[in-house]
Amino acid sequence: MQIGVETSKAVDQRRVFVVDDDEITRAALQFMLHDEIETHEIASLEDAYEKGVGWLKPDVLLLGVSFLAARGTGIIGEINAAFPGVRILIVCAKADEAVAVEGMKAGAHGALVKPLTLEAVRKKVDTILGRGGAAPIIQLGMFK
Repeated sequence: MQIGVETSKAVDQRRVFVVDDDEITRAALQFMLHDEIETHEIASLEDAYEKGVGWLKPDVLLLGVSFLAARGTGIIGEINAAFPGVRILIVCAKADEAVAVEGMKAGAHGALVKPLTLEAVRKKVDTILGRGGAAPIIQLGMFK
């Protein structure tokens, strides 16, 4: 366990799926979160649905904006049907904020805007889980 990790967070048995087709983004998010929460890197939604069968359902799903761009906002409903109660955060670059806003209109709970920092990512996930260390869930420039 790293310095600065709260033990109570590390043992609360919550789970995050990082679903992104960009391997570097997946790895970075998994690295940022794995000390405080069970985190799984997954390359596709189909793999996430397969992995999430039974007891391994996610509490939070970090969704790469490329899936929204490719498949449309209907995937938000598809994810909610597969994982009832899951909280969805869209991971996007500043240039993709409009797509993220459409995803939030369709039911996503917020966004993580690149560049990603350890502190910002942990605060957003804590907020979405209702844990200490809260931060605003939406940080898109379009809402300022």
